[in-house]
Parts: sequence; C-alpha cells; structure tokens
Amino acid sequence: MPWGKYTIYEYMSKNNIYRSAALVTVFSTVEKTLSFVYRIILSRAIGAEGVGIYQICLSVFAVFLTAASSGIPITVSRVMSKHGAEGNLAAKHGAVSSGIALALIFTVPIAIVLLLAKNLYGFLFPNEDCLDIFLWLLPGLVLTSVYAVMRGSFWGNRQFLPYSVIELAENTVMVIAGCILISFASTPEGGALSAVIAVLISYVFSFCTSLICYRIKGGRFVDPRPQLRPIFSAAMPITVMRTSTSLLNSVIAMFLPALLTSACGYTDGEAVALYGVVMGMSLPMLFTPNSLIGSIAVVVAPELSEDFYANRTENLKRDIERTIRASVLIAAVLIPVMFTLGECLGIFFFDNEFSGIIIERFAFIMLPLSLSMITTTILNSMNFEVQTLIHFFIGALVLLACILVLTPRIGIYAYMVGETLDVSVTAALNLRLLHKNSKGINYGLYTLKSFIIAAVSCLFGRLTDNLFADALSPFWRIIVSGGLVFLFACLTFYGMEMASAKPLKKLFARGDRANARR
Repeated sequence: MPWGKYTIYEYMSKNNIYRSAALVTVFSTVEKTLSFVYRIILSRAIGAEGVGIYQICLSVFAVFLTAASSGIPITVSRVMSKHGAEGNLAAKHGAVSSGIALALIFTVPIAIVLLLAKNLYGFLFPNEDCLDIFLWLLPGLVLTSVYAVMRGSFWGNRQFLPYSVIELAENTVMVIAGCILISFASTPEGGALSAVIAVLISYVFSFCTSLICYRIKGGRFVDPRPQLRPIFSAAMPITVMRTSTSLLNSVIAMFLPALLTSACGYTDGEAVALYGVVMGMSLPMLFTPNSLIGSIAVVVAPELSEDFYANRTENLKRDIERTIRASVLIAAVLIPVMFTLGECLGIFFFDNEFSGIIIERFAFIMLPLSLSMITTTILNSMNFEVQTLIHFFIGALVLLACILVLTPRIGIYAYMVGETLDVSVTAALNLRLLHKNSKGINYGLYTLKSFIIAAVSCLFGRLTDNLFADALSPFWRIIVSGGLVFLFACLTFYGMEMASAKPLKKLFARGDRANARR
C-alpha cells in the first residue's frame, strides 16, 4: 500500500525516531504483556518449583547462546549503520553474511558437544531430570543464533516494523504452544519440560520467518570472508560481557539454592521454590522499565552509532541526553506503582505474597537498573565495549560478595541487595565514562528531581492505598490505587515541565502529513 512515494514498510523505516520508538514500544508492550500473562499461567500451572526448574534450564542455555552469538547482532547493526552512512550496500550484505557465518561456526560445534558429552556438565543442574529437560533446547541454540543476526540486520536497516512483528509473533507462538503443552503436565518436571518445548517451537518459527523476511526486503547473502575478522573483533567484548552475565546467572542458579539449604536450613524443594519466586516472579516485575527502555535502545543505538562515526557531536550529545532522561522518566513513574502495590501484585498475578513483598521492598532498584541498561547501550554504540565489560565485572563481583556474605544472615534477600548494588555501581561507572567522552551532557539535575518525584509519589500512593485496603480486593486496589498513583506521578512530571507532549505531537503530526500524501 503506497504512502505518498513510499510503501508502508519504507515509510516505517525512515529516520523518524519518535515514530520508530512508538512503533517498537507498542509491539514490545504487547509482547511483554503477553509474556507476563504467560508467566502467571506457568506459575499457577506448574508451581514455584516447576518455574525454578524452567528458569535454571534457561539460565544455563543462555550461557551457551550468549557465548556463541550475543555480541554479533549489535555489531552487525553498528557496522551496517557505518556502511549505510558511506552508501556501501555490498558491505552491508557482507556484514550480515559474516554474522551468520560466525554464529554457525560457534553454535553448531557447541550444540554437538553438549549433546554428546552431557555427563561432563551434569553438575550444573540439581538433578538428572533437569539435565534431560535442558537437552531439548540444544537445536534452538543454532536456530536462534541465526535469528539474532537477522534481528541485527533489521536494526541496522531501520526496519523496525518487521523486527517488531516477528518478535511478537515468536512470543505468541511460544505462549500458545506452552499453554497447550502444560495442560497435559502432571508434575513440576513435566510442566518445565512442556514450557521448554514451547520455547524450542518458537525458535523454529522466528528462524524461518526472519530468513524469509530478510530475502523479501532485498537482503542478500554474499561471501562472508572479507568481514569475518572485523565483525569478530568488534563483537568479542560484548559477547564476553553478555556471556559473563549469563554465566553469572547460571552460577547463582546453581549455588544460591544450595547456599539457602546449607546456611538457612531450607529443604532442596523450598530453596528451589524461593529461587523461582525471585527470578521467575519478582524480578520480571521489577524489570518492567527495561522492557520499555529496550524499545528505545533498539531505535536509538543505530542513530548513536551513525552520529558517532560521522562526528556529529551535537546530535550525539542531544540524543544521549534525551535517551537517559526518557529512561529515568519511565523508571520514576513506575517505581511508585510497584512500591504501593507490590504485595497486591504478587497475590493477584502469582498467588504468592512473598513475591509481592520483594517487589515492594526493592521497587527503587528500577532507577539504577534503567540507567545501567541504557548507558551500556549508549557506550557500546560509541565503541566503548571493553570499558563496559570492565564495569560489568566490577558490578558482578559486588553481587557475588553480597550473596556469599549476606545469605546466611538475610536469606534470599541477599540476592536482591547484591543486585541493587551491582546495577548502581555499573550505572555510576558508565555515567562517569560518558561524562569524560561526551562533555557537557546534562541529565544530573533531571535525575535528582525524578528521584524526589518518585519518593513523593510513593508516599502519595501509600496514603491513597490505605484508604482502600480494607474495602477493595487486590484487583480493584491495583486498578484504583495504581491508576491514581500513576496519574499523580505523570502529572507531577508534566507540571514541573520535566515531561512534554511534543514527541506525541510530532508523531501524530507526521502521521497526518502521511495521510495527506495518500
């Protein structure tokens, strides 16, 4: 369907950061909502123990997946942006082909070794059933690594519509398959296996769909050899950092339940269940801002890379400021909702009061968590992958130290304290590096004011919710109290001129101009 001189797909791919961000955010919000609903279904269908087994399998799988291909997609995207600025179409195709070649070079041997030598790494799992469930994910190691490169090619070409549609469709396939399969499960182990098979089915879908879409959009596969070395060199620091993240999560998944058992007196089942509550219920709620910020990062990263390589200093500075402020705003608006209604959210969504207590007590982690995520993306776009890797390791050491020292004293809360300090240290180091290399960026006062608004909104939310605590059910408290505190925070930001409707006006104005051209 033509939109003036553009097709709808070409129109969506034009350099309009507001429209692109809105597009990705809408699809991402639907996708994350679907994932959230699915997580609720899983937690109720297979229980905390089943969710714990499922999370352990995915954590171990993530280590191998990130080790094989995690740095390649963002590198492909960045290299494509660089070649796009130069007008070198052949080099853009070469970057994609090199990325796929590297993904296959790493993932195929790893999958074969893991399948044939399962006895060598069985100690990573609490029992043999968990290991057998993990093996079902191995074909997905190859499939999803190739899809990850395709995803990077969509980013590099600013093709956010096909990327968003495929991501949502992949998640939809997983949810549908998972709901069907877990209905036949009678044990936590059987439920975890069903959920893992659903993940594999979704990987097959995204692999096939992305390749077809890439070819339809004009993508070509060429000789990958000329760009193998530069793609590999640029991807390594990001790969090491993300692999270390997954490895860290797997190590924690392995020894934290054991530490809870030995130091706190829990049974094995109770310890795994506690781990499942934190990792499978509470943290996904606290990571809500990152889902939205991730949409911003997808759109902004190619823009930042292009500005950086083209030495457009003022544009780069402006986009850094806007991106950081948008991330802070999202976190500060959601913190009061989580703080006010954490317990209700845990009971209503997961039928688990303890998950809600963790959400409530650690709601403020969302601010440093958001800053850590977005600043890492910004710095990686500016070719500072090695420095962000060092910052990651420093934060990881803080997390591990907290778990080892504090678990005997405060139990599972030690992980949450460590995670809070981890992201706070990482965010501080990243911001320090940004100041050194992009002088004059201004966000400090905005962040401080946002923190104060979040704190005041938390007080307003707690006072408001107390009025309805005895009169309303958890569902209606979420609707009424949550709506009021969210509205209070938004209006406060708007009243203090810290949030503007200009992006929305530009978005709809652009849409009106497009309709006029039709």
